[in-house]
Amino acid sequence: MRFRSDDNVLIIKGRDRGKQGRIQRIFVSTNRVLVDGVNIVKKHQKPSQGVRQGGIIQKELPIPVANVMLVCTQCNKPTRVGYQFLADGTKARVCRQCEEVIE
Repeated sequence: MRFRSDDNVLIIKGRDRGKQGRIQRIFVSTNRVLVDGVNIVKKHQKPSQGVRQGGIIQKELPIPVANVMLVCTQCNKPTRVGYQFLADGTKARVCRQCEEVIE
């Protein structure tokens, strides 16, 4: 997968289109990512042994990887991710627009 935790991404589809956020967690098996402050839903929670306080709680749900785009750290624009081998032989992610290495 071309994304990593703590990457800054832009949402390009859905009701949160245009928002930016940081990736908290990646779900590789379902091709989804959890982004802070995006795709917040309300859930009606009944009080139980584990949850003392019931009511309506807000939580973030994962969104498909196809709906996010990485924001380059150098040019601050949404970009596709490429790969390149560096001089020391390591493989690095590269911004397709400004050709800089993304860390």
